[in-house]
Amino acid sequence: MATPTGDAGIYARESTYLDRFVQLGEAGDRIIAVSFPTQAEPDSSAAHPLLDRIEAYLGGAEDDFDDVAVGLTVPTAQRRVLERVREIPYGEETSVAQLAALTPDLDPDDEGDLTAVREALAANPVALLVPDHRVRDGPSGAPPPVEQKLRSVEGL
Repeated sequence: MATPTGDAGIYARESTYLDRFVQLGEAGDRIIAVSFPTQAEPDSSAAHPLLDRIEAYLGGAEDDFDDVAVGLTVPTAQRRVLERVREIPYGEETSVAQLAALTPDLDPDDEGDLTAVREALAANPVALLVPDHRVRDGPSGAPPPVEQKLRSVEGL
């Protein structure tokens, strides 16, 4: 896996396509947060190689970000769902039920399990790197306008 810079901190860069900032939280060798605020944190830096890749992606360059080391700071059950989401290829989409079927110990016919999948998607701390926008009928860790633009980038 490609490692982030290894420098803990907050990195942010304005995206004209998203009409907001893309902000990364890095701890050690992992990205632990991706958010899309309207204003960057005052102590953030715009210099990060992952922000360069995200900018290229938003400009139309195909990128799965599957080589980026992420730290999923969520409960184990949610982590299992989000790990499956990372396996959805660029430009493809799935449904909540299909995602449940791919996740160990979840039943796509059980309403409680479908709710658990939706809760994991909504709690996604690293939206875009864990591409919940590829789950067509689920919520996203990104704001709805950002989710729709990410879907548009990939032709979904």
